[in-house]
Amino acid sequence: MDSLRDKIYSWLKKNRENHVAFLQELVKIPSVQGNEAEIQYLVANKLKKIGLEVDTWELDGEQLKKHPYFFSSREEFKGSPNVVGVLKGTGDGPSIVLNGHVDVVPAGDITQWDSDPYQGHIIDGKMYGRGTTDMKGGNLALYLAVEAIKGVGLQLKGDVILQSVVEEESGGAGTLDAILKGYKADAAIIPEPTNMKIFPKQQGSKWFRIHIKGRAAHGGTRYYGVSAIEKSTLVLRHIETLEKIRNKRIRDPLYNNIPIPVPINIGRIEGGDWPSSVADQVKLEGRIGIAPDEQIEEVQIELEEWLKDLGSIDLWFRDNPVKLEWYGARWLPGSIVEDHPLMKILSNKYEDVLGKSPIIEASPWGTDGGLLSQVGQTPSIIFGPGVSTMAHFPNEYIELNKVFEAAEVIALTVIEWCGIYEADN
Repeated sequence: MDSLRDKIYSWLKKNRENHVAFLQELVKIPSVQGNEAEIQYLVANKLKKIGLEVDTWELDGEQLKKHPYFFSSREEFKGSPNVVGVLKGTGDGPSIVLNGHVDVVPAGDITQWDSDPYQGHIIDGKMYGRGTTDMKGGNLALYLAVEAIKGVGLQLKGDVILQSVVEEESGGAGTLDAILKGYKADAAIIPEPTNMKIFPKQQGSKWFRIHIKGRAAHGGTRYYGVSAIEKSTLVLRHIETLEKIRNKRIRDPLYNNIPIPVPINIGRIEGGDWPSSVADQVKLEGRIGIAPDEQIEEVQIELEEWLKDLGSIDLWFRDNPVKLEWYGARWLPGSIVEDHPLMKILSNKYEDVLGKSPIIEASPWGTDGGLLSQVGQTPSIIFGPGVSTMAHFPNEYIELNKVFEAAEVIALTVIEWCGIYEADN
């Protein structure tokens, strides 16, 4: 295997410069939601040149709307195609999905960037730009891994299914549609920015909205009213208590370095309609984390029942209970057993390439791996270059060396997982 590893390493080193340039091409395309066609056709052409069987299609909104785990802010996906490239094996080995999303979040306030977020400037071995770490750098690692396998002349036993999907940042409709189209496998790797850690488990999440009632009155005689803003502080403290209870249950050592494994975050608050009036309504919007071993429906019931207890804290809530509404995005939790053969292979190849044992933790956020695991019955591991703390941030960057290290680890993992076909002499 040492000689094979040397061949993969040498191929990656020889082809480094042109692939760094390709990553710059990817970064220069502002592939935000609804604007993914250009980058997907670039990816499709890349996969064709590698020699994969390529399928490009626009998502079926009508079919997706019928699925219980579908969410998107849109139902029409014209101009936002999925791309899948398949490296066919001989048919007698395990298959693998390599999944990456091309959609990125907007660059935001350009003045907070030191350079143009869509140029891919390289400084001290780091490429800067929106999507470099989340997750175009990880995607490049996948293209490199597959192309290196082809480049050194190997034929695998199992199929390699490379999914280039849209809509991950908006709820996972791209991966869901790929699954419904039949692109599943025996296991999967998703190179989201883990900083080269291995995540066998990932939390899910779901958005919620809470409506809080008050009683309007003139601000000069506010004592005749009931402020929904003041009542909202009780609701927030009540939710904080639930968060503590939920997280105390988690004893999994993979969460030891994560301060709050499954947070409940209130991200938006809106209330009142006039400074001189007592606010008679407040709306809270938030996200509740879901542990890998939990079901979304169980978590929904727990929050619903918990909010019913507000009446025991403040009599106002007995006659004016809050209204809980589930809406918007959701990400399914996912996990793969720690002794899964792919986990062992990936850990061993990591150690072979980097000379040290990998850090294995649980993911602090959700990915499309939950869909692959639960809907596609494709157990998934999250492993990739990039620093998650830079995702969605100004001056987002990725270390180029990490991209090539990840590509080497993934290539060697795929080779051992799928198996090498050796024709009879």
